Amino acid sequence: MKKSILALSAAVLSVAALSSCSKGGNGAKVIQNKDKPFVFFNRQPSDPVSGQIDMSASAMNWNDKTYYVGFDAAGGGAVQGKLITDWLATQDVSIDRNGDGTIGYVLCIGDVGHNDSNARTEGIRKALGTWNGSTEPTNVKEGSVTIGGKEFKVVELEGKPMTGSDGSTWNANAATDAMGGWATKYGTAIDMVVSNNDGMAMGCLQASNYPAGVPIFGYDANADAIEAIGAGKLTGTVSQNVDAQATATLQVIRNLLDGVTGEDSVKKGISEADQYGNKISAEIEYIPAQRAVLAKNAGVNASNWQDYKAGNRDKGIKQTNAEKKKVMLTIYNAADNFLSSSYLPALQYYAPLLNLDLQIVQGDGQNEASCLDKFTNLNSFDAYAINMVKTNSGRDYTDKLKY
Repeated sequence: MKKSILALSAAVLSVAALSSCSKGGNGAKVIQNKDKPFVFFNRQPSDPVSGQIDMSASAMNWNDKTYYVGFDAAGGGAVQGKLITDWLATQDVSIDRNGDGTIGYVLCIGDVGHNDSNARTEGIRKALGTWNGSTEPTNVKEGSVTIGGKEFKVVELEGKPMTGSDGSTWNANAATDAMGGWATKYGTAIDMVVSNNDGMAMGCLQASNYPAGVPIFGYDANADAIEAIGAGKLTGTVSQNVDAQATATLQVIRNLLDGVTGEDSVKKGISEADQYGNKISAEIEYIPAQRAVLAKNAGVNASNWQDYKAGNRDKGIKQTNAEKKKVMLTIYNAADNFLSSSYLPALQYYAPLLNLDLQIVQGDGQNEASCLDKFTNLNSFDAYAINMVKTNSGRDYTDKLKY
């Protein structure tokens, strides 16, 4: 009888042990890391050469709670191109500085291995007629544009990836150096400067010999760029609705943590009101085939720049009473102008409203290890938001969550 009692006691203890493994200290069921909400943002998992979205089980199909939040990159490239040609159409022939009948421009390329950079380069070249079927820096042809009712030839004098001495891409200092060299090399043949982002455009303006009065276009609608438009220094930029992106990144996570399922997890609080009354004001589109939530773009110039001044946060997002949850969030490069001056402040504004406690890890923009080495203590987080150094590095992060 004593052996039977001991055996029964052991069995009870075994069941209790199993039960304790499936429940947390507060009685809640423990969720394994591989089953937690996982959102890629700003850098969509994709092949850096072909641009094909990575829908594999190590990236966008990691689990049923994996999504991407960003903006319509291809649409944004087209918006930037139209912003430029619409502006040129309102000018007169004096924009052709040396009177040779050709509009010459130089192009700051962010990163030839980045989908967003490629989309912007393509949008610019298609609008100006210099697109030759590739985003390679030197693969261009002669284009044309209408200015003041007259047709001008268009030539891309030079397109160059802005890579810093440390290997970082989208580098503003590299743009300053490049602009100084271009101004010396091409002189009055430069009639326009175009950049894949605002950081590099503002870098160009820092060149001591930047040709006065030459129009320059950026992309991102960073606060300093918006002020530069107001001051007449920058000609135009494109807003990718950073507040909508930052809020959507957090809102998708909030929905998933609250147990919202299916397409409701990418609609509630985004394109329709959630249980707390939140709804993003800007237009958002969901692409089911890519599991992608995308914000729309808008051109910004001297006529509307004040609408995009810093501090205009989305009034549609209010304080929730949801249970506080902890989120690990990585930023690929602490020095990235757009992420540090626009995206991160927006995340830090909206996260407390959604009761999300962010632990932010910032990398060096060169090596995935600069983020991955800090991608630790993963069991203590309820969800993960990942901004990769390279767009084909999704597996490096999901591999960390297998166990």
